[in-house]
Amino acid sequence: MARVRFLAVKLAELVVTLLVTSFVVFSSTYLAPGDPAGFLVRGRSVSPEELAAIRHQYGFDQPFPVRYWQWLEGVLHGDLGRSYLFHQSVADVIWARLPSTLLLVAVSTALIGLAGIGAGVVAALRNGTWADSAVLLLVTIGAAVPAFVAAIGLKSVFGVELGWFPTIGYGAGPLDRLHHVVLPATALSVTFMALVTRVTRTAMLDELGREHVEVALSRGMPRRTVVRRHVLRNALGPIVTVSGLLVSGMLVSTAIVESAFGMSGVGSLLVQAVDQLDFQVVQAIVLLVVVAFVVVNLLVDLVHPLIDPRVAAAGSAR
Repeated sequence: MARVRFLAVKLAELVVTLLVTSFVVFSSTYLAPGDPAGFLVRGRSVSPEELAAIRHQYGFDQPFPVRYWQWLEGVLHGDLGRSYLFHQSVADVIWARLPSTLLLVAVSTALIGLAGIGAGVVAALRNGTWADSAVLLLVTIGAAVPAFVAAIGLKSVFGVELGWFPTIGYGAGPLDRLHHVVLPATALSVTFMALVTRVTRTAMLDELGREHVEVALSRGMPRRTVVRRHVLRNALGPIVTVSGLLVSGMLVSTAIVESAFGMSGVGSLLVQAVDQLDFQVVQAIVLLVVVAFVVVNLLVDLVHPLIDPRVAAAGSAR
């Protein structure tokens, strides 16, 4: 019953968050500079009557509550509107570019998980040694490097000078696409890897100092077993929480990397839509990012008690 109540509360919070976000996202278009009707005429000289007809055709002349309700009703039915720029369904425009972004995020997530968590574990287990110092140095540098700087550096060294990886485009087949996405994924994940490494190292050191860990080691239990059963498992709680937050927010950062590497993804689409005042596309992408953020955080909240039984016990005690 406690888990059912927990799930019900989280789902209610998700619904409320999405409703509030949808209102904020739709309202933001009224604060944006420019006139969508003016964009639709493409700079042509039109009469006030023609401009009024365009406003009426696209519903720009309707009151805000009416427009918001019509948009929200369409979203709930899977209709995200029609792109002013591409003259087709917003859902189709985003769907055509989504695989590129999902592959980029997936490879970046794998790099964060393998390199970030792995480096943090090594640094914690080699605390005070040269390996720990080297990891901390790399973490400090990585956390200070913006994605666009990492993209320029990686393109210059591994793309232009060494010629190991392509520096533009998405590729044709599965292997070619994976080859194309290596540099963008690395540029996207540099800062995130540094943060996850730091959190992993701190969580591991905290668990290594626990009394039950010292008792287990003093009784002759192999260090590898103690680390696997008692240290790493208990440290996974904060690691998973922070990793979930970073991964869910990664969709926003893809805009910089995709633009730098000429990838036709959702991030570059967002930049193009903002530049061209394609408000329908901007609304849909922002809403998609918020949905991803909320859903990932919900999954983290559900997985956390399974990873760390102490969280489940604390929730049952309440």
